[in-house]
Amino acid sequence: MSDDTPATQATPHPPTVWPAFQAHDPRGVIDFLVALGFVETVSYADDAGVIQHAQLDWPEGGGVMLGCHKPDGPFTQQPGSSAVYVVTTDVDAVLVRARSVGVDLPDAPTEQDYGSREVALRDPEGNQWTFGTYPGEPYRP
Repeated sequence: MSDDTPATQATPHPPTVWPAFQAHDPRGVIDFLVALGFVETVSYADDAGVIQHAQLDWPEGGGVMLGCHKPDGPFTQQPGSSAVYVVTTDVDAVLVRARSVGVDLPDAPTEQDYGSREVALRDPEGNQWTFGTYPGEPYRP
């Protein structure tokens, strides 16, 4: 059986793994990510207006979830301690959008040895976001 037979071809799946993180200022992070190209699909705030949960989708696939920092919660994560890789076919467009919101970035994306063009930046809380063309290897069950 060759590698291109139906039994070994990658099967696309809807996103079932969601990077999730906490922020001191969830609205600030949401607005920043929307400026980079994410879509705010939903956000839920409490009576005081604090965002408890938000889902942001990346138009090319996948997304992230975030909410306010809950230092005493069961799944506490320190704000600014996450790193996320986002696949995009247009790194240059992300670079332009990031500059439009004041992110200081290099003149051009980095060309990686494995064939990816990438740009790395940090959101207002310090989380690292890398936008690159490397889509990962296909899933082969």
